[in-house]
Parts: sequence; C-alpha cells; structure tokens
Amino acid sequence: MKIADVMSRDVQIANPNDSIQSVAQKMAELDVGALPVCDGRRIQGMVTDRDIAVRGVAQGLENSAPISRIMTGNLEYVLASDDLNQAADKMADHQIRRLPVVDENKDLVGIISLGDLAQEHRAKIVGRTLEEISEPGGSGNQTTA
Repeated sequence: MKIADVMSRDVQIANPNDSIQSVAQKMAELDVGALPVCDGRRIQGMVTDRDIAVRGVAQGLENSAPISRIMTGNLEYVLASDDLNQAADKMADHQIRRLPVVDENKDLVGIISLGDLAQEHRAKIVGRTLEEISEPGGSGNQTTA
C-alpha cells in the first residue's frame, strides 16, 4: 500500500515568518502538537509544541520572534508514492511519530502519522515501529513528537 492511500491530506501549516505566539495559538485551536512550516507549499521545517517550550520559552525568545528561529529544519520526509513500509522504517530509524509527505517537487501534500499506520497497516509493523521509536539513543535529531 502507498503512503498516498492513508496520509492526512488536509494539513494546516505555519509560515516561517509567523510569530511563535501565533503558531502556538494555531496549535491550540487545532488541538495539534506539530505543524509543518512552509513557504507556500514548499516545506521548510516542522515545529512542535515542545520546540516552542524548549527552544522558544526556555531560551527567553520574544513571543513575536519568527517560528523559523525554533523550527526543526533538517527534516525526514517521505514521498506520497512511497510504500507504507518505508514510512514505518523511517519513523523507527529516526524515532519520530509523524512525517511530512511531499511530491516530486518537495511540495507538502500531506502528513503520515503513527496513527495512520495503525489504522491501515499490520499491527506487527506498528508495534515494531513504536517499540523502536521509544528506544533511547536513536539516530534521529528531529524533535517532532
């Protein structure tokens, strides 16, 4: 099965110039813990509620600072045409729970989460992926929760 078959397509985004406060408000309104940061549809990074707390508030940044100052820019992503196993492997290898889905031009077309895999993929694969995500000392440097 392909990622395009199960990914979430209605993805809300933040702009790199949006303030930390406006992004936090948007996350609260949407009841989400992460947003892709895009310039148009081109993905620039991801920001999580944890990024806001640890990279923003804890470091004393002004609420008006642009979200680009605290986002994770070095992202893992998958193509919509990739197989679900590729998403599961990447999530496990990098200990992340959601991945941006891009097209061949690296424009954002969706998000795939561990929950999406759980709904459509074998329980064994989801269990293995979650187990590997939860192991300490993964190779990932992305803070997406």
